[in-house]
Amino acid sequence: MLKFDRKKQIVKGDKKVIRAWIMYDWSNSVFQLTILSIVFPIYFTKITTTGDSSIVSFFGIDIINSVLYSWSIAVAYLIVAFFSPFFSAIADYTGRRRAFMKFFTFMGATACGLLFFFDKTNINWGVIYFIIATIGYGGSIVFYNSFLPVIAESKDQDRISANGYAMGYLGAVLLLLFNLAMIKKPELFGITDKLLPAKISFVTVFVWWVSFSQITFFRLPKYTFGNRTKGGNVLLKGYGELRKVFAQIRKMPLLSIYLVGYFFMTMGLLTVMFMAAIYGRKELKLGDEILVPTILLIQLLGMVGAWVFVKLSKWFGNIRSLIFAIISWILICFGAFFITDATGFIIVAIFVGLIMGGTQALARSTYSKMLPETRDHTSFFSFFDVMEKTATVAGTFSFGIIEAITGSMRYSVLAIVSFFLISLVFMLLLNRKQGILKQIPQ
Repeated sequence: MLKFDRKKQIVKGDKKVIRAWIMYDWSNSVFQLTILSIVFPIYFTKITTTGDSSIVSFFGIDIINSVLYSWSIAVAYLIVAFFSPFFSAIADYTGRRRAFMKFFTFMGATACGLLFFFDKTNINWGVIYFIIATIGYGGSIVFYNSFLPVIAESKDQDRISANGYAMGYLGAVLLLLFNLAMIKKPELFGITDKLLPAKISFVTVFVWWVSFSQITFFRLPKYTFGNRTKGGNVLLKGYGELRKVFAQIRKMPLLSIYLVGYFFMTMGLLTVMFMAAIYGRKELKLGDEILVPTILLIQLLGMVGAWVFVKLSKWFGNIRSLIFAIISWILICFGAFFITDATGFIIVAIFVGLIMGGTQALARSTYSKMLPETRDHTSFFSFFDVMEKTATVAGTFSFGIIEAITGSMRYSVLAIVSFFLISLVFMLLLNRKQGILKQIPQ
């Protein structure tokens, strides 16, 4: 059995470790596709719609089902943003970031399995399970991302990050195809209950996520850089570390500008990803025969997009490539505001797929390459994670509140445009800084 010595030097570039790291994208991306993007949003809409009414009672409060969905995501990510510094501090103090990654993985996967019991009779518990699953997914990512600069050289991080996203899309699509076959042709599986295939698909996410993540956990170092110090309260250390990281970032003008631009870009990007299926279902009245294949196409194109942006970053640099992505997102959102039929939705979806994977992969690796030389990667990625989760909270909450006020999801799409416009301003400012291409490794 492979053993790890907590004093053993971690060698960057180990191909087995890097492949294992990439496999976590393969294992956890099924949550993002099946739970966050396609099967669960559609199932959630069906369960919470009665006739022509989309009003649902949640703990006695009447609320629009799509607003409840977006706010559930916001609550989950708010919890992750608040508590991740606490867990990151302990992980950094002990060097056990892999153990915390395991904890969130099992918590999220188990909650996915519990979604099997979600139906009209227990909507409250179903939403709670969804929130817990989202917390597990989001919580594991901060530790997963923080391994990238530990195991890979700066020059390889764009490629490795893109490989992770590409593998994630591929794995998610494979499981989704199985689940869709079960949902569309339940008789082939001996199933007569129309809701049962979707419920089983939630269980398959649990099995897939837990099973394939073992490859990652087997290879990733058990101990990384432990920073044990005498005195102080380790329970509060994480929040203190965030303040220290923030103070360091304030002295790094390029990284400061990048993070502000990243914040608003993430507000828009993740809100689009989380709300696309419900937008197609409610606003455009699309059926499963259009909606499901289209979102599946987005995932397939996401693999292509991740690789395209690796090439773009080599030719034009990371920041200029992200500027191109943000401009593309602005045009995509304007298109989404005006579309009225399935054809328009499919056209917009094609561009979403091509831009989505590349934007995420490049944003992660750009931050990783801009970090100072330090052992304390967990604290920096904890800060990055808090920004990402806070942006998700702001984006999804804004989407929900605008729909609740206006009664239309279209106006929420215009809010997303404003997020990308603000991000564009900061990325253009960053690009104009003298020597930017030299200070951000290509």
